Amino acid sequence: MAWALKLPLADEVIESGLVQDFDASLSGIGQELGAGAYSMSDVLALPIFKQEESSLPSDNENKILPFQYVLCAATSPAVKLHDETLTYLNQGQSYEIRMLDNRKLGELPEINGKLVKSIFRVVFHDRRLQYTEHQQLEGWRWNRPGDRILDIDIPMSVGIIDPRANPNQLNTVEFLWDPAKRTSVFIQVHCISTEFTMRKHGGEKGVPFRVQIDTFKENENGEYTEHLHSASCQIKVFKPKGADRKQKTDREKMEKRTPHEKEKYQPSYETTILTECSPWPEITYVNNSPSPGFNSSHSSFSLGEGMVRPRLTIYVCQESLQLREQQQQQQQQQQKHEDGDSNGTFFVYHAIYLEELTAVELTEKIAQLFSISPCQISQIYKQGPTGIHVLISDEMIQNFQEEACFILDTMKAETNDSYHIILK
Repeated sequence: MAWALKLPLADEVIESGLVQDFDASLSGIGQELGAGAYSMSDVLALPIFKQEESSLPSDNENKILPFQYVLCAATSPAVKLHDETLTYLNQGQSYEIRMLDNRKLGELPEINGKLVKSIFRVVFHDRRLQYTEHQQLEGWRWNRPGDRILDIDIPMSVGIIDPRANPNQLNTVEFLWDPAKRTSVFIQVHCISTEFTMRKHGGEKGVPFRVQIDTFKENENGEYTEHLHSASCQIKVFKPKGADRKQKTDREKMEKRTPHEKEKYQPSYETTILTECSPWPEITYVNNSPSPGFNSSHSSFSLGEGMVRPRLTIYVCQESLQLREQQQQQQQQQQKHEDGDSNGTFFVYHAIYLEELTAVELTEKIAQLFSISPCQISQIYKQGPTGIHVLISDEMIQNFQEEACFILDTMKAETNDSYHIILK
């Protein structure tokens, strides 16, 4: 026996209306796309299916990038869909980047059997820091004399030829390689993300960096200046083993989320694929070339031009015993001349430029002025009311007035060959 369900009249009308609305909506799709009828490919191209767009071929995707660079480090699982991947690295640890030839048959035949040059950089991701990048890196150089931000682990690398690291560009390395041969370069990043945060009291959120690779081929003069491909990825660098702890913390946080919340985040991938980006600002890539100049639309490392003012400038005078005694005598004779400039005596002041506004940075700058090691400075004090000595802190430096003047006095420390510095 066949069963038939008869709808009431009102339901029949509703059903008919729904069918008409559905047909109209499909017709509307066809009209919007300029076609007489809709097709499944048109429907899939609508924004509601945007998560599948990456798997659909398009005219822009017909061009396969000539090279692909793969960083062998896992991406964070705590990154939302459609956001750029974020990869955690340990300071000083060697990480492999595979240089893959991705050309189609017959593409770029002029580099067949020839070498190309790749230039690696570690740069700031945040625009705010990009504009003061020169000062930030100069401060890092001062606090870490002899160290580099980026290095190649040459013994572990495969297929790289003539690796070079310009001593004036701490964040850049370069080498030649043959795309037809297996090439893997192992890099080490020696700066950590929290070294460039405003305040350093512990627990700060470190700033992200970018690893960027620019690849060039030879021009007719044999110089590697013709750009072929650029790609980059976002990273954060932690103290040794800190990246592993951060990755584990992110994974545990994601496991506690509901299935619905997890859908908003991308999975963690075992490797990080660098994505295509604009090439670094145009410079001349020669062995002894200076760092690229400042450009308002790019970050810079111009070592020859201080285009951005330091965050704080103070003036200090290195007071000698003879001048101090002479000043005391003059102050006794003429109370109104507090600066001690009368009778032909004057003091020469030196400018100190501070970027990080920390006691450590001030110690380094004063040590340079005295031509001693920073380790020989035990403490720095500021002379306060009634002659008391107030220990210099980061917060105190951050409240110094611009172009404040100080006379530096030294006092032998109780132990070793160190000194106390007193700002008067």
